[in-house]
Formats: sequence, structure tokens, C-alpha cells
Amino acid sequence: MTAAQKNSTLLIELQYFPPISYYKALIEHTILQIERYEHYQKLSYRNRCYIAGPNGPILLSVPLAKGKNQRTIMKDVRISNEERWQALHWKTLVSAYRRSPWFEYYEEDLQGLFEQPYQFLVDWNLACFEWVNRALGYSCVPTFTDRFEKQYDPATGITDARDQLKPGERELQYPNAPVYTQVFQDRTGFLPNLSILDLLFCEGKHSLALLGETGRAE
Repeated sequence: MTAAQKNSTLLIELQYFPPISYYKALIEHTILQIERYEHYQKLSYRNRCYIAGPNGPILLSVPLAKGKNQRTIMKDVRISNEERWQALHWKTLVSAYRRSPWFEYYEEDLQGLFEQPYQFLVDWNLACFEWVNRALGYSCVPTFTDRFEKQYDPATGITDARDQLKPGERELQYPNAPVYTQVFQDRTGFLPNLSILDLLFCEGKHSLALLGETGRAE
């Protein structure tokens, strides 16, 4: 990490239990600024995450009131609660991770989050982000944009990472990404850059240290 990175602001969108690369970028910056005034982008991590399953990655997707093709400002994007998607996502997480070393440690608290209804995607994503920060033991109080700026002058010290992390690039080996033992690794091989939940359930209190270093967990 360079001194410039450590003293800069990371500008990025809120994501649904973001991939590990999101947190790698976050800890390399001093300040986090959340973009609220961009338009919703379909097929992004804004309403989806990937977890480990016995046959490979499993997609969890939050249904949206106007569908995936809407051009709504992010702060106004509504969740469709007509179906019990939170219960389904929770059931999937339990099935995938009940045998992981740390799932039981987080289970009760995380289940409580999935039992709380949310109307707006940004509110749900922020709640998930705050839950992960507590679980990681990472202190981060983000600021929020009050308008949309297409570009930022690099001299401002802002690293513009908006729409840079995309599901289609999930399989790429990100530089310095932590490697650890996953639940179904003997069947699927190591699956890089899954949701931060995968790292938490497999490595627990060691997760933050792994995000800040290279190498394999012991």
C-alpha cells in the first residue's frame, strides 16, 4: 500500500455483502465515501452476492420493485418484498455454511438482520455493511455523496472505484487476495473473491488480518 492510498478517499457504491476485493480496497484507504446519486446498474454487486456451494458459486440476488433494467437513482431503488427473499437467502446461507468453523459464532446475530424488513436497497446494503464491519472488528464510518459527479480530479485524493468491481470478473485472482480453506474446496477447488461472508464463516476473527496481508491462512 502506498502512502498516497493510505491518505486517500475510496469512492464506491454500496453492495450486497460485497466480495472480498471490496474490503481489500477499503482497508487500503483512510476514508470511505458512498455514492448514492448514481443510477442503478444491472448485473452488479449492488443487489447480488456469491457464496460457496457444493457445486460451485451460488448467486443470492435481492429482488427489486422495478426490476433489473430500471434507471433509478440508487438512493431511490426499492426492494420488492412480495416474495420472502430474506428467508430464502438465510436458508441458503445456513445450508451452505452450517459446517463452517465460524458460522455458529455469527448465526444468531446475522439471522436477526435477515428478519428485519427493508424498503430501500441502499438501507439494506448499509445494514449488511455495518454488520460485516462489526463482525470483522473494523471501524469505518462512511460519508455519503450529496450529488453525482461523473469524474473526480485525482488531485482531490479520491480513488474512484464506482462500478469497478463486477460479477463477471469474480473469478479473477485479485492481487494480494487472501487464500484460505473453504467449506467445499475439496469438491470445487478454491473459489476466489466470493462474498465477504465466505471469509468470515471460514476464518472468523482472523479475517481482518488476512485482508491486510498476503499469503495462506494456517
